[in-house]
Order: sequence, then C-alpha cells, then structure tokens
Amino acid sequence: MKTQKLGRGLDALLGEMDEAYENEGSKRDMVLEIPLKDIRPNPFQPRKTFDEVALLELAESIKEDGLLQPIVVTEDIDGYVLIAGERRFRASKLAKLKEIRAVVLNSDEQKMRQFALIENIQREELNSIELADAYAELIKLHELTHDELATMVHKSRTHITNSLRLLQLSTKTQKALLEKKISAGHAKVLVGLDDKQQQVIVNSIVGQKLSVREVEAMIKSMKVSDKPLITKRPEETYNFDNLKKRLQYFGLKSKTSKKTLTIEFSSEEEIEDFLSHLRD
Repeated sequence: MKTQKLGRGLDALLGEMDEAYENEGSKRDMVLEIPLKDIRPNPFQPRKTFDEVALLELAESIKEDGLLQPIVVTEDIDGYVLIAGERRFRASKLAKLKEIRAVVLNSDEQKMRQFALIENIQREELNSIELADAYAELIKLHELTHDELATMVHKSRTHITNSLRLLQLSTKTQKALLEKKISAGHAKVLVGLDDKQQQVIVNSIVGQKLSVREVEAMIKSMKVSDKPLITKRPEETYNFDNLKKRLQYFGLKSKTSKKTLTIEFSSEEEIEDFLSHLRD
C-alpha cells in the first residue's frame, strides 16, 4: 500500500512542534524537567557528525544562561525518546546537567522519523551527505517526486537533484567530502566516474590543491583518453618480383607500387607480341 503523502507538507509537521513550544503548559503536550539519563537518542536521527567545538561552546552557554528552548521528546516504555534537539541534548550532557526541559509530544514511530529529518533540514545542520540521505529518506517514506520534495522543503528542484546525486559517490569519496578534503563543487563533478577514477582525482585534489575547473579539465582529458582509438587497417602490398622478372625476359619494362603493376610498351609490335604469349 502506498505510504500516505505529507498532506499539507513539512510545514504542517513543523507547525505541530511550534505549537507544542508555544503551548508549553497545555494538557496535550507537556513541558517537564526530565533526567537526562532517562532520554534515549532518536534512532532515526539523520545527523551522524557533530562539531565538538561548537557543542562545547553551546554547553558553556547553557551553563551560563540555561536552556532557552526545550528539546522535544516522546514517552516510551522505559523513559523517553528524543525527537528533536540532539545538539541541545548532547551539550546539556557536556554541561554536566542532571535534568533538561523537554516538550513531551504524543508521537508515533513515523512522526519521530519525520520530525528528526525535518528539523535538521530546516535548521540546516546537516552536512551534504547527511542532507542527501535525509532527502532520500523523505522521498522513500512518502513516495515523493523531486519537485514535490523541493516545494515542501522550500528548495529548488536542482538543489534536491544535485544533493541526491552525491549518494552515487564511492564511500571513500564521500568520506573525503565529509572530512573537507574536497569541496561539494569537487564532489559534484566526480559523480559518474568509477571508484578507481574517483580515487585518482581525489588524491590529485588533495595533493595538488586542484580547483573545480582544473578537476573538470582533468576528467575531460580522462574521458578522451578512454575512448577507443580508430586504427586504420594497414594497406596491403603485393610482391611483384617474380612477375617483373618474367616481363624482363620478354624485354618489357614495368613499374610497381603497393598494389599496382604497370607495363610499359614502346610499340604496337611489343603489345601484339605480349598478347600472343598470353594466348599461347
């Protein structure tokens, strides 16, 4: 059965979270002080890498000014599951807090997945590969076209398509992008090359500090060199040596090229004489 579409779009889901923040004292979505140890990370969190320096800075800010915006969780059998606010959650742990303010939202598994994807996309906290994975996950969940997803996340269709193309890169190339050894511009022009070619170019980018334009020129030359060469078949040549000797025996001169023999006659009599030998 086809997965249900997002209806009014991602804004509808974001609206639910905004409403929860605005109505912190509502019966439907409560704000509680919850022990950090009772909260489990969202298993559907698309973000895999976190800037440690930025987290430490946020932890210091939370120590000094407190947590300005609560995290969002949903109640589980043995505690709570984080829906949104993983940076605040991690930073609060670094700040050695025992409890954290949290909006407790009524949520099911699909909504948890959606909230995690949407919050990170809207906050622009994902790296390029994580963002591409998030787009791919939303497309899979709701069977969206690139155009539909572009409208929902307020991005261009080109941005969506180009982001998704990064998932075609080899694991090593994706790692180089995440480690900022190559730029997103470099990565985009590597799409379509095989793993070996990608590795050669990535090494060249790192070793020679190549610009995107220089990489494009390098790829172009690689494609030209990979084209099969059209080789001309060697022209055949004939050996006329024996025939020339026989013609000389009859007193006739001849010239030869690779595939041609030309007999020279000095008179009509020589021609008749030659023809008579052929008729014999």
